[in-house]
Amino acid sequence: MVLDPDLVLADVNEAACRVTGRTREDLLGRYLFDAFPENPADPDADGVRNLHASLHRVLRSREPDTMAPMKYDIPVADRPGEFEERWWSAINTPVLGRDGQLEWIIHRGEDVTSFILSHPRLRGGAALSDVEAMEVELYARTRELKRLNEELRQAHGRERQIAVTLQEAMLHSPHLARHQDIAVRYLPAAGSLNVCGDWYEVVDLPENRFAVAVGDVVGHGLEAAAVMGMLRSALSAVVRAVERPASALDVLGLYARDVEGALATTVVQAVVDLHARRIVYSCAGHPPPVLLHPDGTCQLLDQATDPPLGARPEPVPRLQSDLPYTPGDTFVLYTDGLIERRGEDIDAGLRRLTDALACLARHNPERLADALLAHLGVSSGARDDIALIVLRL
Repeated sequence: MVLDPDLVLADVNEAACRVTGRTREDLLGRYLFDAFPENPADPDADGVRNLHASLHRVLRSREPDTMAPMKYDIPVADRPGEFEERWWSAINTPVLGRDGQLEWIIHRGEDVTSFILSHPRLRGGAALSDVEAMEVELYARTRELKRLNEELRQAHGRERQIAVTLQEAMLHSPHLARHQDIAVRYLPAAGSLNVCGDWYEVVDLPENRFAVAVGDVVGHGLEAAAVMGMLRSALSAVVRAVERPASALDVLGLYARDVEGALATTVVQAVVDLHARRIVYSCAGHPPPVLLHPDGTCQLLDQATDPPLGARPEPVPRLQSDLPYTPGDTFVLYTDGLIERRGEDIDAGLRRLTDALACLARHNPERLADALLAHLGVSSGARDDIALIVLRL
């Protein structure tokens, strides 16, 4: 059976009609659970609930979902109100469009009623042969595994929701909404809980200036995210009181020494002066930002790079540099997950980044951010976390 995202039957094959005793005309265009409702005479019926949960997992994850054998009675076609006991083994598979969005779900069900009803252990009767006993035991274990997997999904879902709420709170940037020409992206490492140690920040300053920053705490998950939250908040406060980006990173470095897990964090802090049309910046062990010109040429901001936070035994004033920009230029800040690849020199990653940006210079920030992630093959995440800011000056 082919379902649309609203779980309406869009197509059925001959086998589906034959095994359910229904016609195509009877099924097409109907909501699945109207066509196949729960058996009202069975107080323990859970077929609708189980199938509904599986289909919604597919809608959310856009991944196939294989179901354990389940009891799902179906209406008898020529006897209204009567249901026939049926057992099914099913898999629900998404069909994605070119844009990656789910367009259809293919529900493939195998009628295993004969097998289930032929085993005395399930019906009550004589002893089974060794092979039959093994089959029934396998079935029982599969049912138990399904139950445990469902509990695990629920627990993981609660943990994931907590993690997402935490990350959203820590990445909240109230001044960002004032800048229509800034696009930000945040991608946790593939397979993670949707939280990470990377961050971005935008802070408006007096005298027609604003600060932008990205940072990267070592590690992944909730521990790295907690450290990130402390460092991000500290830097956000410091840049409001300290004029020079290098001085702000000096203060942040001192603070990082007292935060467990904060050492070796990398950060780039920049201040954009709209009146003077200059960018002032300082990097603590971070990959260099890029100034992209409308003609596709790129400048790496690599003249003020120092070691990561806490890397020196004694504090040393950090370097700072500045450069002019022209209206229409694009300022790109990112974390290393965007460009680094295992076993590859970082210069190769930087060349790949600037080559990609050269092709995308005319895009607006939102489109450029998405196209850049796609061009570099990390739209769905990478081995490392990614934070990205694209700013049209």
